[in-house]
Amino acid sequence: MPAVNINGVRLNYIQMNCDQGDDCQDFVMIHGLATNLAFWCLHHAQFFAKRYRVTLYDLRGHGRSGMTDSGYTPENMAEDLRLLLDHLGIKKAHFIAHSFGGLVALKLACQNPELFSSIILADTHISAVRRLHDSIDWKFGKRIQPVLLENGLNINSDEPYFGYRLLTEMARLQTKGVTLSPEFEELVSPLMGKYGNRTASQWLKLMETTQAEKEMMGDDKLSFQSLKELKIPILAMYGEHSQAMSTGEHLLDVWPHAEFRRIRGAGHFFPVSRPLELMKNCKQFLRDTCVDKFPRHGDESKKRYFRSDRIYKLDDTWFFSTREKHEVGPFTDIEDAKCCLHSYVTEMALAEVA
Repeated sequence: MPAVNINGVRLNYIQMNCDQGDDCQDFVMIHGLATNLAFWCLHHAQFFAKRYRVTLYDLRGHGRSGMTDSGYTPENMAEDLRLLLDHLGIKKAHFIAHSFGGLVALKLACQNPELFSSIILADTHISAVRRLHDSIDWKFGKRIQPVLLENGLNINSDEPYFGYRLLTEMARLQTKGVTLSPEFEELVSPLMGKYGNRTASQWLKLMETTQAEKEMMGDDKLSFQSLKELKIPILAMYGEHSQAMSTGEHLLDVWPHAEFRRIRGAGHFFPVSRPLELMKNCKQFLRDTCVDKFPRHGDESKKRYFRSDRIYKLDDTWFFSTREKHEVGPFTDIEDAKCCLHSYVTEMALAEVA
């Protein structure tokens, strides 16, 4: 794989040519913590490469990129990205970023908005929300807390950087070959990605031998005011059970022009656990940006809200949600779910007429 030495680090990257030839826009994909560019490779990269020239890279300290002693703040990693784009001759691109990768993308967007055709955020949590005492209650955290303690993980699900600490503890269990209870795996799996021993060992080395933990858990300096000044098209997607959902709820008031999507029943790593939903939402969003439909809501006084698909898939079965937010299912086939939803809507309409 090609690599470039910039900003005091060796960055590993790959590019995929667009299926439609040279006349394609650029699309940059940024992974989150404790993973690497392979995060996007199985499903997403080939999908986007049908219409865009795709660039993927390993963040500093991840994958095949260099591991330096320091330099892991979102601001400095945004500079890594800026210099990489300059090296590759990318003047403007669409961006998709997961988790911490979203902090990197947002820092770059605040400093160099001219580089962005659009930005897609997948479950990005910002420190401005983590510090709020009135932050939205994380109900799923209360469900998993007793299970964590029963399995010997003394982590408080209420602490702001719970997800980072869970990544580290799970990496330790992985490298030790510890077998987890089915109940534990069922509850925690929505919050975690799946990675091998090499990735787990690399994450532990990053946390234990560098300044990464301190710098990543510091102030990302993304204020609500600085984010409000972003006028580029934005799609913000959040997992229903993710701790980062509180950031999404606060961003509703920051970006009146943005599109917000809730992924039902999903956790932090929904891009890999629910790739079809992510790609469906991205396809619609990018199609709208290309025909200049943004900003959709110019009235900043209008309350924004999260949209969710009425029909959705959990594991191998289908469900639909009612207007009263009740979950109906499971159905073995999507057509059965559609048929039942249609009957439900018809019944409710007749009841209202009566």
